[in-house]
Amino acid sequence: MPDASTTTEIPTRREYIETGGAVLGGGLLAGCLGGDDGAEPTSTDTGTDAGTTAADDSYSVTMEPVGTVEFDDVPETWSPYTADYADMGVALGHGDGLAAIGLAARYATHLYDELPGVSVDADDLVELWSDGTNTEVYYQVDADLHVVDPNFMVNRLGWSRDDVEEIATNVGPFLGNTGFTRVYDWHDYRYYSMYEAFEKLAAVFDERARYEAFAAYHDEVLADVQSRLPDERPDVAVLYPADVPPDSFYPYLVGDGTSFKHFRDLGVGDALAEAGVQDAQAGGGTVDYETLLDADPDAIAIRMQGEITDQYVQDEIVSYMADDEAGSRLSAVQNDRVFYGGVTYQGPIIHLFQLERAARGLYPEEFGADEQLFDRQRVADIVAGEH
Repeated sequence: MPDASTTTEIPTRREYIETGGAVLGGGLLAGCLGGDDGAEPTSTDTGTDAGTTAADDSYSVTMEPVGTVEFDDVPETWSPYTADYADMGVALGHGDGLAAIGLAARYATHLYDELPGVSVDADDLVELWSDGTNTEVYYQVDADLHVVDPNFMVNRLGWSRDDVEEIATNVGPFLGNTGFTRVYDWHDYRYYSMYEAFEKLAAVFDERARYEAFAAYHDEVLADVQSRLPDERPDVAVLYPADVPPDSFYPYLVGDGTSFKHFRDLGVGDALAEAGVQDAQAGGGTVDYETLLDADPDAIAIRMQGEITDQYVQDEIVSYMADDEAGSRLSAVQNDRVFYGGVTYQGPIIHLFQLERAARGLYPEEFGADEQLFDRQRVADIVAGEH
């Protein structure tokens, strides 16, 4: 289990701000250090900064904004908040230790049903959100590691710095970086690409071989898909229906966050960004059909959480858009280019499914409606350690 004690005396928040130093171990909130984001493919940095001996098996992993966290042993139980990190841990073969999740409905565990021998029962996970997230539930879960950016806990969930330090000291350290979006103004430190964050978690779980196998297969699948893309790429609008059926939508820009990696992999343009629409997570409101007509995207990707089918999108979303006076004039509606764009949180497994689905939706002439773009058994084998 990780060592939740610090290697130095725990400073007060004021002492920390004045010194600007990083806290080693304990998972406490360290400085917001600057840094640029590394692009895919993945780096060769193992993410560790430790020398081990036969008498001392401890090791450390460094990741902003926390800094360096020291471990006495590989964590047996772990608790992410968002499903991107949950998916990474499952990919590394540590699904059995997954203890909790922020909201189970936002974790696309149904996709694992297509992978032989891989499963996560979301009903078995403690939900960390219930009209808020308090420290008591973290004592209840009692996880060895909390895989979440502590700044996310403070800025999105209303925790205090003292709350973070309390749980890090009394339960288990925090390690994580908010990367699914890049629109939060409080995130003024380094971002990690999906596979950079995946590599850090692999260092925590001592699963370098699984990580390398996944990274190699990711590159293989992506190279094959991208070799088939046409020269002309569509401008897409990623929309989350405000209601079903929808009169308005929450707009999402295809930025640098990991939740949009599959769209960037497919070389699309961003119709909403070009029209000057603000991302919903950056404080933007909803957009109506008239605003969408101004952008008039070539394709529309409907983002929704849960086990959403293509038929559901057609019946509950597209048919209503086609019946709306303004919506029916959208090029994407007229050309049958409105498709299910997947969920927000994706790690390496969910990304492959969403890459496949988006490729079919964006380039139907090239990718068949039922074509599988990656080998399910090969992914399952990597998860099982048979690589």
